[in-house]
Amino acid sequence: MIRTKEYIRNPKPNGYRGYHMIVEVPVFFMDAKEQMRAEIQLRTVAMDFWASLEHEIKYKKDIADSESLVRELKECADTIAETDRRMQELRNHIQQKKRV
Repeated sequence: MIRTKEYIRNPKPNGYRGYHMIVEVPVFFMDAKEQMRAEIQLRTVAMDFWASLEHEIKYKKDIADSESLVRELKECADTIAETDRRMQELRNHIQQKKRV
């Protein structure tokens, strides 16, 4: 692993949460093998959907009310994070009950 970017405990200002890893992987050509860098992004399904919408707003400059959409997306990111936290608590609770 080359480096990591941890946006779960330290979300981006726009609300994005995820864990990114820069890794090197071998790529095989007909006559050679080269190490290439790749970024692996780990995020929940909901945050992945959020990121797609955020990308669309960020790079499609013709969206009329983009400022209000950005605010709404930030609220959604916070809701997603809270829901993920609550779901993990439920899973932990269920796992504890299975052990008993």
